Amino acid sequence: MGEVQGQGYIAQALDIADVLAVAYFHAMTYRPEDPHWEGRDRFLLSNGHYAIALYAALIEAGIIPEDELETYGADGSRLPMSGMAAYTPGMEMSGGSLGLGMSIAVGMALGLKRKTSGNRVYVLFSDGELDEGSVWEAVMSAAHYGLDNLIAVVDVNNQQADGPSTEMMGFEPLVDKMEAFGWFTQRVDGNDIDAVRDAFDAAKARNAGKPSIIIADTLMGKGVPFLEAREKNHFIRVEEHEWQLALSALDQGRTA
Repeated sequence: MGEVQGQGYIAQALDIADVLAVAYFHAMTYRPEDPHWEGRDRFLLSNGHYAIALYAALIEAGIIPEDELETYGADGSRLPMSGMAAYTPGMEMSGGSLGLGMSIAVGMALGLKRKTSGNRVYVLFSDGELDEGSVWEAVMSAAHYGLDNLIAVVDVNNQQADGPSTEMMGFEPLVDKMEAFGWFTQRVDGNDIDAVRDAFDAAKARNAGKPSIIIADTLMGKGVPFLEAREKNHFIRVEEHEWQLALSALDQGRTA
């Protein structure tokens, strides 16, 4: 998809791919042929610019046909560059404006509770969104309502548009803060599949009236050395000759 456009939020897609793989192929309940099935778990992409990563998961899951991949970012495509719920099957919210996903997730989780549904709400958001006050209001609300059907994942890649996230607005010690707000909190290497799987399992096993959060420390451009080494990776252009180098690096990593 990135090659179609020659640019995009590619480094974020690579850093969060392992989390999405575990979410869609280990943790979540859904029907690929029926994205609106009432009995599904909901996955909210608060950081809508990560849509390229979620599209890959939706294609692998069979929710979106693979032949739509080439339409990414084109006029009339169901795969716009930022996630839009009105266009894309399996996209539960439009995430162009950052800082809203946690609030929407709280509303959905509370609604499912009141319906006595056993389904869960998963929400992925970026460390840059911790700058938003609405996120912390939602964090407080989720604990107040005892939403143990809510599992949040924050992607801590320490990069946002203007520089390192921790320099834009310091948010550490994040584990201590989330625990103080009343959340079951785990911090893992977000690029370690086994660690991510175990964290999801532990979050799902919790039924003690607490929401759960997985703090996932990730590396931008994971798996492609020349992207990992770039100082600024928020929105990148990959030169034509670099695509094959990137694909070769990912293939080598998969077979290593």
